[in-house]
Amino acid sequence: MGEAGPAAGPGAGPGPREAQEPEEDEAAAPGGTRGCRVGSRGGIRVLKRNAKRTGSRSCQSRSRVGSRERTWLKGDVGRGCVYVYGRDSAAAAPSDLRLVLCTVDTQASEICDGEGRKTLFLQLHGDLVRRLEPTEKPLQIVYDYLAGLGFDDPLRVQEEAANSDLSCMIRFYSEKPCQVEQLDRILLSGVYNVRKGKTQLHKWAERSVTLCGTCLIVSSVKDCHAGKMHILPLVGGKVEEMKRRQYTLAFTSAGAQAQTYHVSFETLAECQRWHRQASTIVSMRFSMVDLSCYSLEEVPEHLFYSQDITYLNLRHNFMRTSGAGSLDSLCSLQTFWLDGNFLTSLPEEMGNLQQISCLGLSFNNFCELPAICEKLVTLDKLALAGNLLETLDLTVLNRMGHIKSVDLRLNNLKRAAADTLEGNKSVAYMDLRDNQMTDLDLSSLVSLEQLHCERNKLRELTLSGFSLRALYANSNCLTAVNIYPVPGLLTCLELSHNQLQCVPDWACEAKKLEVLDVSYNLLLELPSRILRSLSLRKLMVGHNRLQSLPPLLEHIPLEVLDLQHNLLTKLPETLFVKALNLRYLNASANSLESLPSTCPGEESLSMLQLLYLTNNNLTDQCIPVLVGHPNLRILHLANNNLQTFPASKLSKLEHLEELNLSGNKLKTIPTTVANCKLLHTLIAHSNEISIFPEILHLPRIQFVDLSCNELTEILIPEALPGALQELDLSGNTNLVLEHKTLDIFSHITTLKIDAKPSLTADSALTSVFWSHGVAEMAGQRNKLCVSSLALGSFAEGVEAVYGMFDGDKNEELPRLLQCTMADVLLEEVQQSDTMFMSNTFLVSHRKLGMAGQKLGSSAVLCYIRNEVADPASNFSLTVANVGTCQAVLCRSGKALPLSKVFSLEQCSEEARRVKEQKAIITEDNKVNGVTCCTRMLGCTYLHPWILPKPHVSSIPLTVQDELLLLGNKALWEHLSYAEAVSAVRHLHDPLAAAKKLCTLAQSYGCQDNVGAMVVCLNISEDNCTCEMHGLTLTGPGGFSSTTTKPATPSCSSGIASEFSSELSASEVSSEVGSTASDEHSAVGLDGSLLPRQERRCSLHPVPPSSIFQRQHSSATFSSNQSDNGLDSDDEQPVEGVMTNGSKVEVEVDIHCCKGKALELQHPAAEYSSSTPGPEDDSGLVLIIRRQNSVNSNTVQRGVKEKCELQKSLSTCCLYGKKLSNGSIVPLEESLNLIEVATEAPKKKTGYFAAPSQMEPEDQFVVPPDLEEEVKEQMKQHQEDRADQELKEEHAASLPEEFDTAL
Repeated sequence: MGEAGPAAGPGAGPGPREAQEPEEDEAAAPGGTRGCRVGSRGGIRVLKRNAKRTGSRSCQSRSRVGSRERTWLKGDVGRGCVYVYGRDSAAAAPSDLRLVLCTVDTQASEICDGEGRKTLFLQLHGDLVRRLEPTEKPLQIVYDYLAGLGFDDPLRVQEEAANSDLSCMIRFYSEKPCQVEQLDRILLSGVYNVRKGKTQLHKWAERSVTLCGTCLIVSSVKDCHAGKMHILPLVGGKVEEMKRRQYTLAFTSAGAQAQTYHVSFETLAECQRWHRQASTIVSMRFSMVDLSCYSLEEVPEHLFYSQDITYLNLRHNFMRTSGAGSLDSLCSLQTFWLDGNFLTSLPEEMGNLQQISCLGLSFNNFCELPAICEKLVTLDKLALAGNLLETLDLTVLNRMGHIKSVDLRLNNLKRAAADTLEGNKSVAYMDLRDNQMTDLDLSSLVSLEQLHCERNKLRELTLSGFSLRALYANSNCLTAVNIYPVPGLLTCLELSHNQLQCVPDWACEAKKLEVLDVSYNLLLELPSRILRSLSLRKLMVGHNRLQSLPPLLEHIPLEVLDLQHNLLTKLPETLFVKALNLRYLNASANSLESLPSTCPGEESLSMLQLLYLTNNNLTDQCIPVLVGHPNLRILHLANNNLQTFPASKLSKLEHLEELNLSGNKLKTIPTTVANCKLLHTLIAHSNEISIFPEILHLPRIQFVDLSCNELTEILIPEALPGALQELDLSGNTNLVLEHKTLDIFSHITTLKIDAKPSLTADSALTSVFWSHGVAEMAGQRNKLCVSSLALGSFAEGVEAVYGMFDGDKNEELPRLLQCTMADVLLEEVQQSDTMFMSNTFLVSHRKLGMAGQKLGSSAVLCYIRNEVADPASNFSLTVANVGTCQAVLCRSGKALPLSKVFSLEQCSEEARRVKEQKAIITEDNKVNGVTCCTRMLGCTYLHPWILPKPHVSSIPLTVQDELLLLGNKALWEHLSYAEAVSAVRHLHDPLAAAKKLCTLAQSYGCQDNVGAMVVCLNISEDNCTCEMHGLTLTGPGGFSSTTTKPATPSCSSGIASEFSSELSASEVSSEVGSTASDEHSAVGLDGSLLPRQERRCSLHPVPPSSIFQRQHSSATFSSNQSDNGLDSDDEQPVEGVMTNGSKVEVEVDIHCCKGKALELQHPAAEYSSSTPGPEDDSGLVLIIRRQNSVNSNTVQRGVKEKCELQKSLSTCCLYGKKLSNGSIVPLEESLNLIEVATEAPKKKTGYFAAPSQMEPEDQFVVPPDLEEEVKEQMKQHQEDRADQELKEEHAASLPEEFDTAL
């Protein structure tokens, strides 16, 4: 490629440089550059390629950067490449793709000069397209985009930018792309044969036809803009296909004097396009045009001919003030939306729109109220949310006396100012949510009917009460609310999440008040006038400090009463007698010991339907009172002191649909539950139930939770109810289900039972330090959109991964993340020690693929691992999250949040970022009306407002850490961190703890999906696995019994398991999943014992100079060999291998050695080793005793000096490998036992080596004619032994890798 090749670094940057392009160099280009042309135009290199496309939105076929380009890129992180596409059309022909090599300083104008184009266009996620300014730098835009996603490493950013797959998210075009569907909705035009009128008197003539806005425009071909034009309004009209003429449509306007035009098209596809768009227009009830999100820079010219347009939507475009055109021609326009266009001012032509009544200017760059609004005398609704206003100028607002509704959400308002005391009699609605105001006085707005001022910093609020009907002031710091005069028209008052110590007096005198919400305040008492109000229907006073309620002396119309999380010991005695309209009562999380009685008499007048009494001190005495509420549909009595539920009482609750009795001491569920024919949910976990209730006969039963009980058997009918969807029987340790029972349950969507206990050493090891329980409940939704990830044994064995994923309304993404995120984490941990958690989220975000474009999910991921770099620390916990899923650590009984909530309401920094990037935030506080989260996995089409970059925190675990709690948004909205910790801290069963958290959330008002995970941490001195803390020590004289039981492995040794000699060969072989062979000879030591290092866990590191005696343990392995005594990778026979394919049994003594000298106790074979250094803490010495040998007194030698073992790469080549049975090999500094026991194979093989053994029935038979040859071979083996060992030592020091079965 000559000097223009990518390797020529100096010529890559901006600056003139000419180059030769010999064709022979192109042919010799390596791999990715073969067949490409590389040139230098305008100081940049252009790599031209043709990439086929499957559609306007799909990605091109993968084309990689060649080796020369990569060599050039590595020279500087400021270098890179951008992919430039031609115009994106619907044609199936390949699109011309150019790969431009440039630097971060290369401007768009230089690329355009090299391409022979005028400008470049940028498209994100196949959606909006904007024109680049000549001075903008495309490569820097790409780098900034990747950095915005969360990639921090410049080399990683450069690598990602060179990937052609990135074009799915960010793409450059040399011409403005536009989909056919978008063009059709903006403008349809062409030259066709046209005939006017319904009769055939008129002739067909060639005319220019345009369909734009709400009109059909027909004009002359030559003078289409200057000549006579016929405009046919189509709203309310009709469009029909002509039967007598092929591909012809008849367009007819509405009204008594309707006109008709017949248009003949050339193809069927073209006819269908016009028919589809025209049908949309004629079906509209009024003249509405929606051109939002079309990357428009100016209003289409033909749109001004549609003079009947009353509604025009131009949201999310790139409109300019100069591109407004002849807006004054739209004289009928009444509603005009210009949100999200980066406008700073409005054109003067808009002052002529004298019929406009609604103007949307939200999420632009206005710093003050537009002055032109004073000219729009019919304007009554002005939306300026998400702009840059800092002061609410009431004087300017007074001059706009015609405006009735003002939306100023999400600005930077800090105060309200007025130059005069003149009152405003026009403004009736004002929205000031999500600003920074500390004091607000709007007493001059005498006509104000509704005010929203949530999520400010208000300490005091003053209003006029003449016309006030609704006040919403939640989530502030209010200590006083002053309204004068008394608001006689007030119907709704919401003051929750403030610092009020009493209910305002004027609220008690509001005669029409229907809804009062003062929850989450500091109330000590409730005025009796409030509870006796004759208009109040909904009263919310939860999460206060109420100790009692005033008595009720007369009937009240109260329908909803929320008293949860107070200090109540009893309810008013006449509550159910005087409040006959009461339908909802929530008195959970109090100290109630009894319930008030109902109306005396046989027929109760109670209308109560929903009763929540969870987490009180209620006993069996409260059950008879429930009979007085025959209309009960939902009853929650969880976490009380119930021991029995009388059968006669339950039978009278015939309308019961949901019953929650969990967390009590019930032993049975009454058989009369069969009378509750409407029951669809029964939750009774964490009791003492031993008999399965008779609920499988109920026709509507859907969800049954009987986990954490004492069930032993289940009596089931022959046919289960068809509505049954979930049956949870987990946590019943004595329950055994037969195969017949499981077959009957096979049609249930979800069946939860305990898995068989694992026999692997990894699970036994990790269970010492942590155990987990998971609970997920769908609530009142018909699907579960929450998934959990729980791996108590991860990667190296003594590690764990826990995660929670909440898809809000989709279940696809949580399941995808549940299946893939652990694998991504494992890969990233191996690649990076610092950014692995952040990269895990970013890669998982990319791997969601097409599913992640429109769908999103919150996520929290917790990774527990051994901190090798910090010997003083045992384990470290790394937590990362996006969205609203959170993790909380219980340390010394106190809650320690480890996550950050990324939502518009709870994170002001994120709300500010999203607002600055001009996202449309709807009135329900959601980004583009989709989600309240600002960081999620997925939802790529909402970039850059929604990002996948997580919040990452890391903390070392200590013995004071008790619990790790994970939950989704619904859990933490209804439970505080401290309450969640105190609720489950005393529970020993993590499953019961997770169940309790979900139950509490549902009883506190959660109706959405709720998920909870509880991880019990037991990192304490009691769980030490050192030999001095629980393991069997050696007997007198350093000997141990040959029948020693398997010891618990050390948490830091990395030993997967220790096998007893009692295990069968087949069991151990199946556990290991490998075959055994040996290609080296050995001389044994008979009965010798080696002193070794005492096994220590991570809680008690080994002292640097300690010497310990060995602990004997043995393992028996078996393996089948090929017929010739060779493994598949062996090249020559090994001494001692049987030719009849017998099994191999190896008895291995495994012990750790460390000290200044290692001495053997057998005088026949003494052996010394050099003094180990500081790193010599993982050496292994193994004795391989040959059993059933011809010479039983000969023990083959299977040990080497410790320094030789440490040089072997087999001690480190197995990190991260997986067993053939799917388990994961522990990754520790102490070496893999099996491979070290065989002195490490010296070549790449899928097997580990071990000396073969004879079975008792095997005989070594040599025919007489081969005796001499065999003797010669044996002699040759003995002579070559020394040379062979030298070669082995040399091979062990080489940097080889062994792909073994482990």
